[in-house]
This record gives sequence, structure tokens and C-alpha cells, in this order.
Amino acid sequence: MKELSLNILDITENSVKAGASLTEILLCEENDKLTITIKDNGCGMDEETVQAAQQPFYTTRTTRSVGMGIPLFKMQAEQTGGSLSLASKSEKEFPDEHGTVISASFYKNHIDYTPLGDVVASITTLVQGHPDTDFVFSHKTEKGEVLLDTRQLREVLGDDVSLGSFEVIKWIEEYLKEQYSENH
Repeated sequence: MKELSLNILDITENSVKAGASLTEILLCEENDKLTITIKDNGCGMDEETVQAAQQPFYTTRTTRSVGMGIPLFKMQAEQTGGSLSLASKSEKEFPDEHGTVISASFYKNHIDYTPLGDVVASITTLVQGHPDTDFVFSHKTEKGEVLLDTRQLREVLGDDVSLGSFEVIKWIEEYLKEQYSENH
């Protein structure tokens, strides 16, 4: 993928497909290092599936037999001298505490660093496509933090307004862009 924001979109879509009601997307930039962590409360995976998911061409989809999201993300991290970790607890084994955490670190000063890209578009796409799922997005840098928590939006908007409505999506987009202009 040409931008890490597209990897974020792809992996977060997997969280939603795994039944997550809450997915956290955490970006942390310190000096020349970017760490991207995606944490969900979906059905999780057993250890065998965790290992297989890191291999190219593994997928649980029935519509096609190729899955490259996690292996590509891992390769992009490792090409910069970074790494990827994947941990999961399956709902079957851990009925009260299940979900998946994927974390990748990238060194931004490396020649093979993939640009972060349009994170605002990825986040708004996720909310628009999955208005009933909650997302927490945080991007911390030395200059400040960009933050969006859809649970807070739900409290303000109530049950009558969908997070996927055009007006809400436009507001989210402008809210994130404003925070980026102030904090990055």
C-alpha cells in the first residue's frame, strides 16, 4: 500500500468484521519513530490463527483466497528497521476479555518508510462505513494530540442522529483537520 493510512483502514475493517464494538487506533510519534497500534474487542483469534495471519495469502474470507493486510504491514515496518507484534485472545477461550492488538513501529528517517498519508480520510471512511461501531482515534506527537472518540459524539447527538450521516461525517472531517492544523 502506498500509504500507512490505508493499512490502518484495512486492519480496522478486519476488527469490525471480527465483531468489535470498539476499536482503538493509536498513533504515537516520538523523534523519528512512528508506532501504530490497533486494538479491538472483537472475537479474537486462537494462537494458530495469529501465526497464520502473519503469513502472506492467509485469509478467513470466502470471497477470495488471498490476504495480504497484516503481512504487508509487517513488511513495511521491518523495511524501516521496525517491527510488528500481534496478540489476540479468542472469545472461545476468554469469553469476558477477548480481542486483538496489532502494533507496528516504523522509523520515519529510513529510505523505505511508507508515508502516513491521509489519516483523516481513513478515519472518516471507517465511521461512515460503520456508524454503529465505536472508534477511538489518537495521534500523539511532540506538538500535541489529535483525538476523536465516537462514544462522546453519541452522548451529544443521542440516538436520533447517525454517525454516518453526511453532516456528522463532514463535522468529523473538519474537527480532525482543525486539530491537525493546530497540533502538527
